[in-house]
Amino acid sequence: MAVSVVRLGSKRARGEGPRLGTVRRPPRGVRKSEYATRNYYDVWLPLLAPSAALVKRALSAKNEREFDAFARAYRREMSRPDAARTLDLLATLSQAASFAVGCYCEDEARCHRSVLRELLRERGAVLR
Repeated sequence: MAVSVVRLGSKRARGEGPRLGTVRRPPRGVRKSEYATRNYYDVWLPLLAPSAALVKRALSAKNEREFDAFARAYRREMSRPDAARTLDLLATLSQAASFAVGCYCEDEARCHRSVLRELLRERGAVLR
């Protein structure tokens, strides 16, 4: 049992389990009834997405220093009680169930999901 960190819309891995979309907005041009069948997500969890201002900041980051500043700001957002409790819950669930969390970004290294992976690891999540 473990949590996978994935790109939404990518092919699902065997035994991956349900996908949680940690994104601010649903996929464009896709019917809600098709989110799961098109490998986006089974459950939308925007609570773990960066705020709109931070998404804009991440997309405009031109270098590592600017992306690191985004990552620090995202960590601050995820330290808020509701987000922190949700991360704790997911870390605990990863001990007994398989599921995935993800975002649309092509490059995980330049995406909030790289920070999300670290946050889950810090909480003791079992990661794939």
